[in-house]
Amino acid sequence: MTINKVFIATSLDGFIADESGQIDWLDTFPEINEIDTGYHRFMTEVDALLMGRNTYEKVLSFDIPWPYDKPVFVLSKSLKEVPSELSDRVQLVSGPLREVLRSIENLGHKRLYIDGGQTIQSLLAEDQIDEMIITTIPVLLGRGIPLFKSLPERLTFECHESKTFLSKVVQAKFLRQRN
Repeated sequence: MTINKVFIATSLDGFIADESGQIDWLDTFPEINEIDTGYHRFMTEVDALLMGRNTYEKVLSFDIPWPYDKPVFVLSKSLKEVPSELSDRVQLVSGPLREVLRSIENLGHKRLYIDGGQTIQSLLAEDQIDEMIITTIPVLLGRGIPLFKSLPERLTFECHESKTFLSKVVQAKFLRQRN
């Protein structure tokens, strides 16, 4: 069974991007990029990434080299191929989420970093998220792409750890509580 983890930032009002999909508000306090907020340690705790198509395309739009050294699985019904320079690092997947997770697990990847709003929401709807590290940037966007949407049932998480960075940014680690 895979362990599915989220590491994501939200605005104070719970958005992961503004209404046009932009994330420039993440740099409201650019000094946060100069300190260790736990991302690198988090990446040592995962075997691979499962991200949605929108997140994948957002990462491709950054003017940087491919930032992941772990296998990346992109959940998409519409994409047919990845750029040739990424073909050994990125694989397109589709189908029912439990089958996708099982196929990734069968490849030996048991600890997944789940990224992308729709992907996180879909996995939450199927109760397939085990841990969430949410960094809250204290800015109100008013509108945008929310991290959470309605769920078929209540999910209970326990706050395992909470930190404050620069006396401005709050990060909390939540673990799924199952009976």
